[in-house]
Amino acid sequence: MSPYEAITELKKQMSKSIIGQEQLIDSIILVLLADGNMLLEGLPGLAKTRAIKALAQNLDCGLSRIQFTPDLLPSDITGTEIYIPDEKEKFIFQKGPIFSNLILADEINRAPAKVQSALLEAMEERQVTVAGSTYKMEDLFMVMATQNPIEQEGTYPLPEAQMDRFLIHTIIDYPDDNAELEIMRLNKREASQTKSDKKNETISQQSIFDARKEIAQVKVTEELEKYMVSLISATRYPKKFDTELADLIEFGASPRGTIALDRCSRVNAWMQNRDYVIPEDILTVIKDVLRHRIALSYKGRAEGITTDQIIDKIIEVVAVVA
Repeated sequence: MSPYEAITELKKQMSKSIIGQEQLIDSIILVLLADGNMLLEGLPGLAKTRAIKALAQNLDCGLSRIQFTPDLLPSDITGTEIYIPDEKEKFIFQKGPIFSNLILADEINRAPAKVQSALLEAMEERQVTVAGSTYKMEDLFMVMATQNPIEQEGTYPLPEAQMDRFLIHTIIDYPDDNAELEIMRLNKREASQTKSDKKNETISQQSIFDARKEIAQVKVTEELEKYMVSLISATRYPKKFDTELADLIEFGASPRGTIALDRCSRVNAWMQNRDYVIPEDILTVIKDVLRHRIALSYKGRAEGITTDQIIDKIIEVVAVVA
């Protein structure tokens, strides 16, 4: 089975248990192939947890779920040294839940800054340092952090600079009525199944690594590279492109945004079975890539403008490459 066939099969298997959230499935697979991390925002009950569990069930990998709460400590995530009296080296490092392949950081904004930083450091550096010793993450490693948009009391919003470490920020909404009907029927079918009925062949981690090698070879023309840079530049220097836009943006995307836009565009092209990027690939991923990297000005917030509307305006004022 080729890497493309393996990923197609992975998506097909996930779609059997995740109904009405095709965008979520595509986003999770895109982040996995891009070797990044994702911030997922959605109301309760929209299959956020179910989605990453479905990925773990169909991929030969481990899954850790961390429920973020105000009393959580950094060591609850990274692990800590414990005293073992019968050992020559009295203290042994007990690894925390961050040492797995897939990490579900549930309601990340419910934990204080120290805990958030511990997770984000592991995401960025792919390692944890405790008592002078460094411990590497798994080769296949992805964090999916979730946020509930309707509950802000007792939460600790992620600082803009830390949100920049997430490759994409995806927002999901309610499924339509037809999908809701299928979800209800699926739930009834699953309730009548036994554990043996649910077993299926898993995709190997090597398929992910092989797919990443192919994605690295996806071609991007110089014109499209300049187009991506222009889109990012419009978030930083909006006055050059549109005076109205300049009043709505406080600051724009960092170079991480440019790198993320390139990586995600190439993954999207590969997922469409192409070895070259076209403008539609860039436009498909741009909102998820830039949504959390643009800070609105006071005027923008006061007028109820969203970052998605800002991105729409940027797409409008930046010339598309033919």
